[in-house]
Amino acid sequence: MEFAPSQSILAGFAYQRIKTAGATINLATRGKGAPLLLLHGYPETHLMWHKVAPALAEDFLVVCADLRGYGDSSKPEGLPDHSNYSKRAMANDMIEVMAGLGYREFLLAGHDRGARVAYRLALDHPAAVRRLALLDIVSTKAVYEQGGMAMASAYFHWYFLIQRRPLPERLIGCDPAFWLKASVFEHYSATQDTFSEAILAEYLRLFGTPEGIHAACEDYRAGATDDLANDRADVIGNRKITCPTLILWGSRGVIGKTFKPLETWLDFVPSPMGEAIDCGHFIPEEKPEETLRALRSFFRD
Repeated sequence: MEFAPSQSILAGFAYQRIKTAGATINLATRGKGAPLLLLHGYPETHLMWHKVAPALAEDFLVVCADLRGYGDSSKPEGLPDHSNYSKRAMANDMIEVMAGLGYREFLLAGHDRGARVAYRLALDHPAAVRRLALLDIVSTKAVYEQGGMAMASAYFHWYFLIQRRPLPERLIGCDPAFWLKASVFEHYSATQDTFSEAILAEYLRLFGTPEGIHAACEDYRAGATDDLANDRADVIGNRKITCPTLILWGSRGVIGKTFKPLETWLDFVPSPMGEAIDCGHFIPEEKPEETLRALRSFFRD
């Protein structure tokens, strides 16, 4: 099955869909070597990796997947308890996707919401993840419990998107292009020339439908319920990520200004390593060369 707009941006990748227990996942693959799964954030798609994925495919078998509810993956109706958009459910999608490709163990990198799926996957399926890279996040627990007024002001969408349907869906649906540009991309990027018109058009095409907007809201509603509860349970149980874990954050972004990421991650990661990159939130798109260098060095070890 072809998705021409995506293929023209991420040229040379082979596209397919894999059906999981709860969704149908769109993905693009290229390269050879150790499998490396790349997961995107809100409100983007697998195309957020387009500046680094081709180069990574020189060293790894790269898998760029659209999360459940995003991109060209399916967008199931949210359940009353939002559990089908929990990071646990999304992580299970990716376990099934990688198994469908023939891989029970892989390297894993995620940005934003994709990083939340990634750390949940590493906690729930420790044998599956050889190395883990988390880009510009702290845990969901840390955001809600430690962020205070700084995070509530800067990450206002965390509190808006979790409101009861149809409030956020209807308001965003009035002008999804404005929401994406003014409230997300311009707000969290350190520069104004990060995104090409082609990329912005793709993000809008795939997000700006009633189904896409609802799915994204369900993602955040699950974050404030299931994901937060799961994080708290893991901390109480002293359950930690067992694989080597790299933490990258934008020095000019909200996470870098609000937290000390390496210290904050000690709740979940025994020995976090990493560094700040001179950019805002969208690290792989704002600073692709620096991102590529960091990921290559970490995953080659």
